[in-house]
Amino acid sequence: MNRFATLIIAIAMLAPASLGFSHCQIPCGIYGDETRFSMLEEHITTIEKSMNQINELSAAGEKNYNQLIRWVANKDKHADELTEIVTYYFMAQRVKPAGADDAEYITKITLLHRILFHAMKAKQTTDLEHIEHMRKWLGDFRTAYLGEKEHAHLQEHHAEGSAGGS
Repeated sequence: MNRFATLIIAIAMLAPASLGFSHCQIPCGIYGDETRFSMLEEHITTIEKSMNQINELSAAGEKNYNQLIRWVANKDKHADELTEIVTYYFMAQRVKPAGADDAEYITKITLLHRILFHAMKAKQTTDLEHIEHMRKWLGDFRTAYLGEKEHAHLQEHHAEGSAGGS
């Protein structure tokens, strides 16, 4: 069996058989929107780091297949977790269905679908363009979802918090 076939088999074995759901889909009021946005940003950053590591390890003269497999599995896991938050938290619970002529609803759903599309593409490739798209669509969704003023206020707050950094 060649190394490529071994790599594919190992990836398939590491992939989870079923994904757990991060939210119970009852109106518990425990989970916060801003926390979900932070989690999505973290997943995008982790996917990006995984892609960079995969590209670096793939370019190496002597391949470290164990590390390659781990980074591929990590990339896919975080893409799945991002997809879960977008689907089960925002699409299923937070963005309420509206009429076909509701521009705000259509904008939000379209932005979420774009994020899902690029998360799927990130699983298929190591093209960092998908990271850029996810960040852009997430920023646009955050503004559409929270509103211009709230989004600007949160960005200021995050900038102030990181300015003092450790």
